[in-house]
Amino acid sequence: MPAIASHSVLLDLPPQAAWAKLRDLSLAPYYVPGLTGCQFHPGAKEGLGASRRVLRKGGQYLDESVVQWQEGTGFVLRLHKGGNDSPFPFREASFSYALQAEGNATRITLQMRYSLRGGRLFEGLLAKAFNKVVQQIAENLKAFYETGRTQNPDRIETRLQERATSE
Repeated sequence: MPAIASHSVLLDLPPQAAWAKLRDLSLAPYYVPGLTGCQFHPGAKEGLGASRRVLRKGGQYLDESVVQWQEGTGFVLRLHKGGNDSPFPFREASFSYALQAEGNATRITLQMRYSLRGGRLFEGLLAKAFNKVVQQIAENLKAFYETGRTQNPDRIETRLQERATSE
């Protein structure tokens, strides 16, 4: 049975506007801490089977593939590195985004389901850290969706470096 880290925030957006942003899988670097970019694997860019590589500082990366897609309400990404392996320290991991209308606003719930290679002991030790990460992603997503301004200083730094090298 996997461990779960979850956080929910209320977006000051109607459900259609929230879904229009959420379905754009290229936006993650604007609200996920540590990401510097995103590249799609060949094939679909949204929907079941879409897959992306999210880039991290220092040349690190993580692959994410859509394994469930509910049009208008959310999706589940399987986290992996290359073929089928989950990145260390995970035995397996997935990340889900779910939208629910609340009047003229929309509640979004982010959830990471995971099991670690070190078993339950390590899951217990790292549970608080994973909950904090999911909470930070949710709060950054809310701020980015509502303002259009990136909440990720690593993304800003990368953009400035790209500009400096192209001049």
